[in-house]
Order: sequence, then structure tokens, then C-alpha cells
Amino acid sequence: MIVAMLGARKYLTYVTPMYESTVKLKLADVSEGVPSSNLFKDLDVFATSNKITAEIEVIKSSVLINKVLDNLDFDLEVYRIGQVRKVELYHQSPFIIQGKFTNPKAYDQRFLLQVHSLKKFTLTCSASGEIKQGTFGQQLELRYGQVTISLNHSVISAKTDFSLVDNYEFEFLSREKLIRKIASHLDVIAVDKDVTVIRINFKSPVAEKASRLVNQIAESYITDYIDTKYRAAQVTVRFLNDRIDEIAKRLDQSEETIQRYRSDRDIINIHQETETDLRKIAQLKIQFANVKMNLSAISELDSYIQAGKSDFLALAPNFEAFTDLLSTEIIKKMKQLQADKKDLLITFTPEDERVKVIDSKIKDLSNYLIESIGNTHKNLQTKHNRLEKEIEEAEKVFIGIPEKEKMLTILNREFEIYQRSYNFLNEKKIEAEIAQAAKIAFHRIISPALPSSVPVSPNRPITIIVSSILAMIGSILFILFIHLAKAKVNDGYTIEKNSLIPIAAQTPYLPNTKQREVHFLREVIQLEMKGVLENKKMIAISSGSHQEGKTFHVENLAKAFALQGRKVLVIDLNDPLVKRGFAPSIESNLDYLNLSQLKSRHLTKVSVEEYLKSFLNDYQLILVDNEPLESETLGLMMMGCADVNLFILDSRKTPARQIEKIGLLQKEFSLPHVWFVLNRAGYNPNILFEVCTWITQITKPLRSAIKK
Repeated sequence: MIVAMLGARKYLTYVTPMYESTVKLKLADVSEGVPSSNLFKDLDVFATSNKITAEIEVIKSSVLINKVLDNLDFDLEVYRIGQVRKVELYHQSPFIIQGKFTNPKAYDQRFLLQVHSLKKFTLTCSASGEIKQGTFGQQLELRYGQVTISLNHSVISAKTDFSLVDNYEFEFLSREKLIRKIASHLDVIAVDKDVTVIRINFKSPVAEKASRLVNQIAESYITDYIDTKYRAAQVTVRFLNDRIDEIAKRLDQSEETIQRYRSDRDIINIHQETETDLRKIAQLKIQFANVKMNLSAISELDSYIQAGKSDFLALAPNFEAFTDLLSTEIIKKMKQLQADKKDLLITFTPEDERVKVIDSKIKDLSNYLIESIGNTHKNLQTKHNRLEKEIEEAEKVFIGIPEKEKMLTILNREFEIYQRSYNFLNEKKIEAEIAQAAKIAFHRIISPALPSSVPVSPNRPITIIVSSILAMIGSILFILFIHLAKAKVNDGYTIEKNSLIPIAAQTPYLPNTKQREVHFLREVIQLEMKGVLENKKMIAISSGSHQEGKTFHVENLAKAFALQGRKVLVIDLNDPLVKRGFAPSIESNLDYLNLSQLKSRHLTKVSVEEYLKSFLNDYQLILVDNEPLESETLGLMMMGCADVNLFILDSRKTPARQIEKIGLLQKEFSLPHVWFVLNRAGYNPNILFEVCTWITQITKPLRSAIKK
């Protein structure tokens, strides 16, 4: 963990920091706020309800980014190259670099600049492989164009400890690569799905670049919105003008057609004219009906008079149809003369002159009346005929009126269509001209970006903490992996979990002699109390290999028994213990017997058992340093002959599968009184110590050879 923490701190000193700037942009909402008023709705007549997702895609689009880059100087990147990393200089560059290229291959290529002094430099082009020696302020001719590098004295003079002599690198970026590079670090998200506020984030190694870019994106988005709206209004006004001109021509043609049609057919107002003619015909028909009734009445009177004119005075006609005042006076006169005649006839005869005179007067008056009735009849007949002709002539006016009305309706309908279109287009033209004149937008930058002084990545505390935690987790996993990979007998729990054979003792790691003496004295007492050890017993101490502490236990147990005053015989079936420094003596009640030669002899179990048990007459305990099971010839026989079997398991070297293997051997060969002894219990050495030990063992033969 310490190494990881130090490594993380060292990494943070060399990693390129990334600075992030954020600008918040509030989009105009035509349903809320200022744009919802009628005035601004008219000014922004072509605005629609903003879809936040769509606007985010517009902001991230290459079209808008391209417009943004037109207002920024991101096309050139200048780096100062260090031993570990390179740093982008941007406006802190000590050079003013200008390039004119005739070949697009010059773009997106690195130019290595080695400054030798305040005047001389060497320029290497990676695209063409050219190496040019140049002087500041002079133009260099390259295969792909010209490059001019001048000193930026304002930057150089601002830094007193600035050293110009160094290695630099610059690159002219093509617009396509620059757009891709910006898009990869640009993040545009909505603050909330129900709030029309967009957050624009950008990360860059240069804090000034990050703030300038996001501010320019917001400004360009608003400007682009206004320009788009202005162009839409301008196109609409142009379209409306064209349509208005076209509709105006058609409207003029429609008016001329209506005028020509009315002139050709003498139409002023067909509805009024028709109404007047209908009223005239109605009056004529009323007169015609009156004349017709009078004519009928006078015709009947005339027929009546003509039929009885021989005795006129005996007639009594109906004069309701003949109401002339003169005729009335004549009738009265005739009735008076008729009365006078009757008076005369009383006195005189009908041949009397006076009677004849009255008859003559009566006759004159009747003839006059008859003639008057005839003339009246003729006059009424004439009126009847004239009225009938006038009615016929008046009714001829209505011939063709439906067709006229139909044509006028068609022409008027076409005229109305053109007129409504003309009025509608003029209204829309006024609205579009208002929108065209109002170069405003209701998008607002509510939180402009400022250059950040603290990088967002790498996060120093988080990086150090996470690296330490990862190192801890990695260490734990590594330990677990090693632990699982080696699958050793780590503790007593592993033995108890995998076998029913009990544990007689657990021996810790004992580095010095004093600790060994104290521990094994305590251990033999515990073994005796457990009933493992008794006098006149042969104890076989075995293990899977030579490296598990079998001989170590034989040696120290024998010494502990001897210190208790017991006479002990150590039988060695391996390499002689004397070579390992084991020194038995008669004074210490400890004897040693090397029986390694028995391995080469063909013996039976009974003979071996009788031979070994014969020593119990002279010794209280026999300890047998048995052969390891990996290379045994008499090892199992010795375990079968022994009274007690102590099998040594080493926590660092014995495989866990060895536990089950011993259990199977005990059942298969009926080995008596088998106990486990765990060597180096609880021992977890330092890995550095283990590595050093391993290196020592590896190099031991080499060091021996060197000494020789």
C-alpha cells in the first residue's frame, strides 16, 4: 500500500491534468416567460416549442462546432517536450507560428522544433522527413509549404526565469480532426427533463481553452439561432412577395373579366335589376287583371244591351262595370223622359208630336249610350292587348338570368379566392417582416464559464486513496491466491477439517535453542498427559518429505526426554543425525543407532519388530527417525511396528492433500496410534525474508563453486 501510494503521488506529478469548464444555457420556451406575450410571439412568429434532446444534438453537431472554431484559434497546438511528458502552451507559447501549405498532408503532422539559441533552431517535419535549420522571423521553405516562426516577446519578457532553449513540438490541425477531438471531450446534457436549461461541459489540458470553447459554443448557438430565424424570415418574405405579385396579377385579371362580362351583358346589379323587373311585371299583371275584369264586365253589358236594344227602356243592366258619370246622367235623363212620356200618354196619343219628341230624345240617348258602351269595350280590349304584350316583353328580360347569375357567381368566387389569398399573404408578409426586423433571441447564458484553477482529473485525493485501496485489495487477493495455490496445511483447523486423526502437538517457529528446550519440555509433558507417551514404547516419527521438520522433532524430543532422566535410544533410518550436529552421550541418557543399512536388506515385519523391541530391555523409549513417505522402503513397515506414530505436518511445506493420504494409509495398513504434529504452527514469514532465503538457496551452489 505504501508503494502504491508513493507510486500514485509520483504518477500525479507527471500526468497531464484536465481542466473542465461549464456554461449553462437557458432555452427560450414559447409557452412560458417573456416569449409567451403576444408582442414577442409576433416578433418570434416562426419559433416553435424547443425539444431539449434535439437542441442538445444541434449543439453537439459538427456544423455548429465548425462555426465555433471559426471564432477560435485552436487550429495550432504547441507543446513543450519534457523528459516524461509534454505540456501544451497555447497562449503561453514563446513562438508565433504561421504556416501556408499547398498540400493537405502537412496538416495533422507533428513538427519537432529544437531551439538552440535566441536566434537559431532546427525544424523536423514528420510528414516529409525534412530537417531544416532556421532563424526566428525568417520564412522556411518546406516540401508542403512555408512556415514562419517568430519569437513571442510578450510571453518571454513576462517570465524572468524562462529558458527558451528546449525541445518543442507543434501541429497544424485539420478542421475534421479538430472537430473530432473537441467532440470527444464535449458533454452536453440537460439539467432536468422538465427544465429547459442545458449544461455544456468541456475538458482540456488548458483551462483557458475549456472556458473559451464552452462560452463560444453558447454564443454561437444563440447567434446561429438568430441567423437561422432571420434567414427563414427573409426567405419567407421573399416567397410571400413573389406570391403576392402573382396573386395580384390574377386578381387584376379576375376584376377585368368581371368588368368585361358586365359590360358585354349590360349588367349593373343583376339582383336589383331583377327585383325591379319583377316589381314592374307584378304591377302590369295587376293592371292586366283589372282591365281583364272590366273587359269581361263590359263585354257582358254590351251583349245584354245588343240583345235588348229594341226595347231599351225595358232593360235593367248591371252598371257596376260601367260607372261613367255621363252614362249615369243619361240613364237618369232617359228614366225622366220615360216618366214624362207616361204622363203624356195619359193625355195624348202615341202619335202626338209631343210624345214623338220624347221618343226621339229617348232614342238618341239610348243610341248614344249603346255607342258609348261599344267604345268602352273597344278601349278596354285595346288596353288588354297592350298589357298582355307588355307583360310578354317584360318577361323576356328573365331569359338567361340563371346563366348570368351562375357565371357571375363563378367569377365572383374566383375573385374572392384571390382576394382572400392576397389579404392573407399580406398579413403574413407583415408578420414575417416584423420577425425579420426583430433580430433577438430569448436563449440566455445564465452561467458563463470561467477558467478553472483546479483540474478535474486526475483527482489527487481520490487517486491516492483508490490506489492504496486497490493495493490493499490486490495484496489480500495475492495472499489468498498464494494461499490457495500452495494449498498447504496452514493451521490446526485445516487438519481437523480434513481428517479424524487427532493432533498431538503444535510446534511454533523456534529460532533459538533456549526456546526449543522450553517448548519441547512442555510438549513431552503434554504428550504424556494425553496418553501418547508411555515408557517401554517405540515411537516412530514420520513425514512426507525431509523438509517438514521430522528430524528436528526427533532431535529435540530426544533431548527433552533425556533431560527428564529417561534413557532414550534414537534410531536413524535416514542420513545419520551426527552429520546434522546431533551429539548423543552416555552422560545425557541419550544413545544413537544408525540403521540406514536395513533399507538394503530384505526383512520381514516380524523380524524387524522383534529386533527393534529387543532394545526396550535397555531403554525406556525408542525414537525412530523414519524414512519420508515420498522415498520410503521400510517406512510403512516401521510405522506398523511402532507403538505410537507421530506424523509431522509443516504449515509452510506440507500439501493439504497429505492429511487425507495419511488417513487412507492408516485405514489401509491398520497403523497403530497415529497422531499429527503440526510444525511451525502460526508461522507467516515476511515475504522479503522468504525471497532472500530463496535467493540464498539458489545461489548456494554458485558460492560454493566460487570458494573452491
